[in-house]
Formats: sequence, C-alpha cells, structure tokens
Amino acid sequence: MNRFGRELGSWGVRSDNGHEGYMRDIMLYCRFLHESRGGKSIWETDSADLRAYKVVRMRMDDENSISAATWRRFIAALDKWVEWALYEELLDREPFRYIDKTVMTPQGPKRVRVNAEYDVDDEQEPLRIVQFVDYLLWRNAGLRGELPDGRPDPKWRGRHGERNALFADSLVYTGMRLSEGASLLTTELPPVVGGRGEIYLAAQVAKRHKARRVFANRRTLRAWHHYLSIERSAVVVRARAHGRYVELEEFIPVGRAGRHVLTVVGSSHAWSYSKIGVGARRNLFQLDAAGRLQEPLALWLGEDGLPLKPSTWQSAYRRANERCASFGIDVEVSPHTLRAVQMLRQTIRALGQREDRYFARSELERLLFGSPMRKLQLLLGHAHESTAYIYLDFLDEFQAIVLSALAEWDTQVAALEAVASEVAAA
Repeated sequence: MNRFGRELGSWGVRSDNGHEGYMRDIMLYCRFLHESRGGKSIWETDSADLRAYKVVRMRMDDENSISAATWRRFIAALDKWVEWALYEELLDREPFRYIDKTVMTPQGPKRVRVNAEYDVDDEQEPLRIVQFVDYLLWRNAGLRGELPDGRPDPKWRGRHGERNALFADSLVYTGMRLSEGASLLTTELPPVVGGRGEIYLAAQVAKRHKARRVFANRRTLRAWHHYLSIERSAVVVRARAHGRYVELEEFIPVGRAGRHVLTVVGSSHAWSYSKIGVGARRNLFQLDAAGRLQEPLALWLGEDGLPLKPSTWQSAYRRANERCASFGIDVEVSPHTLRAVQMLRQTIRALGQREDRYFARSELERLLFGSPMRKLQLLLGHAHESTAYIYLDFLDEFQAIVLSALAEWDTQVAALEAVASEVAAA
C-alpha cells in the first residue's frame, strides 16, 4: 500500500493534495474493514464491504456523514487502487461490481464503465451562488474581526485580519486554488503601474501540473504591494531581530530573483519558477551581499516570519465560519468557494438569471449544455471540460470578460465600502 501511494504520480494523481486525499480515503476504508468487517484487509474486500461502508459514510442522520462529492472522491481513490493492483498482479480479479452508464458530454451521450456504488442521490443538494455582498460580510466579520454592522469588535483578538482578508480576496479575484495562492513568491507579483495584473501560475504549483495565467484587479494589486511594504516588512524586521533566520537548518539560498527565474547561490544556472514545487518555494530565502539570510521569497508569512502552510488558511476559514455563525450570519465559505464567487456571479447574470437563487446540479447542466466551456476550463486549470460546467462561463473571449469584470468589481467594492463607512460613522 505504501508503494501504491509512492506511485500515484505515475497513475495520474500528481498534486500533493491529491496524494493526501486519496491515501486518507484508502486508510479510512482499511480501518473500517479491520474494525467492522471481521478484521479483513483491503486485499480481501468485496462489493458487500463497499455497500456497508457506503451506508455508514452516507448516513444522513449522522453529523459525521460525508457529502456526495467526498464519496465520489473515495470511489475514485478506490478505483485507482484496483487499477494499480490488477496491473501489479496483486489482485487476480476486480473486487467490486462495475456497470455501464450513459452520461452526457459536450460531444453527446457516452457510455462509461463506473463502480456500481459510485452514484449517490445528491439532487437535493442545491448549489447556492454566494453573492458578492455576502462574501464581503463574511470576510469583514469572519476574517477582519468586525461586527456585522461594520463596527470594530472590541472582543476581537486576531492579529492578521488584513492579511487573511487579502488572501481571501486573492482567491476571489483571480480564481486561484488555495495551494496556488499560498505558493506565490514576492517576485511573481506584477507591478501596480502598467500591465494587466497577470500572474503566471507555474506547472509545479498548479493542479495536475497544468500551468496557466490568472488576472488580478488593480485594487488587489495595490493591496498586495501595500501588504508587502508594510505588514510583511514589519514581520521580517521582527524575525531578523529575534534571529529567526540565523537558526534555520533547511533553506535554499537565493542570490538574484526576477519575475520568472532565480539564481541559487553556488550555482551558475538560472532556476525557472516553473520548475520549483510548493515545498521548495517555502525554503527559498534571499541572501544579502554579505551572504546572510535576509527574508523568505514566499509572499505570505506568519508571525514568526516564516512562510505559511496551506493548512493555516484552512484553519482561518474554519474559524471565520464559526465566528459568522455566532453572529447568526448564514454564509459559509471554503477556499474552493472563493474561486467561484465572482465567476459564477458574472455568468449567472449574463444568462439572465437571478444571482441569489438556488440551482440544482441538473438545472445548471441543462442551462449550460452545448455552451463552449473550454476557455473557462483553461482559466480555472481543470483537466476536463465537464468540471467547469458549474462555473457557467460560456463566452469565448474570456480574458476580455475577466478584465472587464475586474474593473467593475473595483467600482463595486469601493461603493460598498463607502456605504459601510457612512453607516459606521453614523
């Protein structure tokens, strides 16, 4: 099983999050077999075990029941294990039942072979489009520590509200995934003056190693550079004063760094950002002329002056959701939600639908089927066009649409903040 995990990359699962998710799913199933199916190992499992596991995991009266999407990810992990084990001749037959199913694709009906337990009834799980004003309320109350009416909360003890809110805005306005946004380097930020706010996401940090470009609005660009020069700079100064960088045991010394390449001290060859993975990016440290560590190249730093891990942001969103719930704010946001907030909103409006309505998954598919989704798929970095269906963008000139929307969002945010300031002042 350890070898299966090590070889997942050559079987199409290349991202760190994918590795972790697949192996966690398999581990939980192994535990279930051992504790609830008479001490079985996964090599002895069959369809009856899988049906029993489905009952346990999808039980709707249990607060620990999982979503349809999580179940389908588990089935994908299990099917990948079956495929690998058959190839390695560790299994002599498929342990589960598979069926043929007709699915609709942009090319028309297609017959596919799927695990018999793949399907779950999630038609009653409507998809709600998070309105922009709701996102701002969640951001300000949950991350910035404001009261629902916009006033400062005297009980708030958070120290990085502005940084956390800026990171959330970064995902909203660019469509980056959490791991992509968390891996940004200071040298990758586009300048405020000139250009279109374009960021090239390297293959090593993008899902399935598919590089792509994203765009930031001018307001977010200014906020990035403001954070870089003030809050982040102060954190670096404190870290140096406390000798944080002197004590480091593992780091990659960087001599020079530009927008697309850097040079490691002791090497004569430039290292392209496209070849630097998530883990290595957290170890990049700029050196001064005397050869001393000056600061990390990672954009997002913690209180100790060291790069933040993606799990830090997940914890921040969880606390923000809990804080909003304590105020009775019925808005729950996840890092993945932030990628779609504005894209969904713009497309729903373009299709002539109300932005605050609920959509069943089948409604969205009917609404979108036959639309050219390829551009949105590339923008969001999905491997399959069908994955982009829920994002509802059907216009070919996606760059022009995105850039136009970014300018509009700048205006809307400014107007909403002006109203909030007037209310707070009153």
